[in-house]
Amino acid sequence: MLQEILQTNIFAFMLVFARIGTAFMILPGFASIQVPMRMRLSLALAVSFLATPALIDQMPPVPGAPMIIFGLIGAEVLAGAILGTVPLILLASVHVAGTIISFISGFASALTWDPVVQTQSAIISGFLATTALMLIFVTDMHHIFIRAMLDSYELFRPGVLPNVGDTTQMMTRMVGDTFLLGVQMSTPFIVINFAYNVGLGILTRLAPQIPIFFVAMPIQLIASLVVMMITTSGIMIAALTHMAEGMRPFVIP
Repeated sequence: MLQEILQTNIFAFMLVFARIGTAFMILPGFASIQVPMRMRLSLALAVSFLATPALIDQMPPVPGAPMIIFGLIGAEVLAGAILGTVPLILLASVHVAGTIISFISGFASALTWDPVVQTQSAIISGFLATTALMLIFVTDMHHIFIRAMLDSYELFRPGVLPNVGDTTQMMTRMVGDTFLLGVQMSTPFIVINFAYNVGLGILTRLAPQIPIFFVAMPIQLIASLVVMMITTSGIMIAALTHMAEGMRPFVIP
């Protein structure tokens, strides 16, 4: 009897860890290379250990064939990958906005580390991504990620392969909405840059002897920085609101 209980508990913990551990390896902030692998593993083990007693009744019985066990683990890993990828897609809105702003403002050649894409990108994109990631932890929004993992057992039943078609359609819609939001957040810079270049074109026609390039570049950089100071707070509010709305279907009210 004791052996059966131990086998059931270990099997349930293994399934829970497969989903939660996979999500922690992808979630923005937790998946950063600046976070030691041991810390991520310890956090995933701790959350899985605490969640297993509450979820053990929802776990399927221990199968007799090893291939079935691998299939169950694969389904849990896929569910965890979905839960980790969704916040990553939602947070990419600031990366889209920062990339567009950098190109139209003259900062595209200045590169820095971007915590969202885990590589170098334009300095404004890295700044916005770092700020958004910091606000996620400051506002305790990362608790929504953890709660979504635990509530996901109502959405993705343990041992059942998630519906690939519905999941693909959902993520495609999220990618489209995220890209649209990124363009909308960069709209003030697009409008100002358009008006600025139209003015430079008129000035070039009126006074062709003026070296427009040497005069225009410093003004463009200064104007972009001023607009960035004004709009950063609104960009962050829009990005965090988009993330909260995107995570709502995964959290039980």
